[in-house]
Amino acid sequence: MEYRKLGKTGIDVSVICLGTMTYGEQNNEQEAHEQLDYAIERGINFIDTAEVYAIPINPETQGLTEQYVGSWLAGRGDRDKIVLASKVVGPGVGHIRGGAQLTREHITKAVEGSLSRLHTDYLDLYQVHWPARNANFFSSLDYVADMDEDLAAEEATILETLETLSDLVKQGKIRSVGLSNETPWGTMRHLQLADKFGLARVASVQNPYSLLNRSYEVGLAEVSHREQIGLLAYSPLGFGVLTGKYEKGAMPENARLTRWTDYFPRYRTEEGQLATTKYVELAKAHGMTPTQLALAFVNTRPFVAANIIGATTMEQLKENIDSWQTEISDEVMAGINEIHQQHCNPCP
Repeated sequence: MEYRKLGKTGIDVSVICLGTMTYGEQNNEQEAHEQLDYAIERGINFIDTAEVYAIPINPETQGLTEQYVGSWLAGRGDRDKIVLASKVVGPGVGHIRGGAQLTREHITKAVEGSLSRLHTDYLDLYQVHWPARNANFFSSLDYVADMDEDLAAEEATILETLETLSDLVKQGKIRSVGLSNETPWGTMRHLQLADKFGLARVASVQNPYSLLNRSYEVGLAEVSHREQIGLLAYSPLGFGVLTGKYEKGAMPENARLTRWTDYFPRYRTEEGQLATTKYVELAKAHGMTPTQLALAFVNTRPFVAANIIGATTMEQLKENIDSWQTEISDEVMAGINEIHQQHCNPCP
């Protein structure tokens, strides 16, 4: 397994990170533990979860993912060898703390809840799951400025968030801080405020990144490079679309987009399907599976600190992990870029 630095923290993370959002919904506790055991055996040391998981968001399954990871972790004696990441939800989830907010009170309660469910005294990385301000994330496009927004209040929220996270670092409850579903402006503002007030520095940004969505490259890739903030790429297979299993309208039994037909519209676009067909053909032309092509592309990007994979079956998990050994030749990369020019970011 290859390992990379997590920002400027000095923490080494496996280039393949095990995502867990299916635990508690598509995977039961026993299956979760089997996946976690296998991932560790293969050299993965990085596990990502969140207080809001399982996905789709559901009050009945909220927290189950962390509970499953926690019950697994409780039976081991190697906590110090595992890089464990979780997230605090942004505003808008009514069943969490009566409507979660990014305030000191809510963030502190969120951390305590995650630590309890995960059976650990600390988190190696704690991330803000999405911003509190008006911004584009979760496939939103065409940013429309709110001319009546209170800019001072929004900056105060960012500052309160950073101050709270910094205090949690001092208390030893978290080791490092990250963002998720964030923009270039938001990332830079967090950095500026951290520098100005001597607060915890952002180490990573967890955003969507795949052959179907390379929007991170537009602004945030430069931020990653110049500020040493690694991308933790989520949805590298476009919710399974890039495996080719939904080709020609196929709806495999128990697959995510089959079970939740209205929940993930960003990966159901016509342009996305056209692009996927071409990526599948490119992979086969070079003796690769579509999964290998899609994941290897993400793995080999220089601004990526870790590629967050997810799987519902052990067969899927094994192929996903194997991708770290797959190389992308100049010829294959040229083919990828040609398709990208024809179908630019069809699933933002």
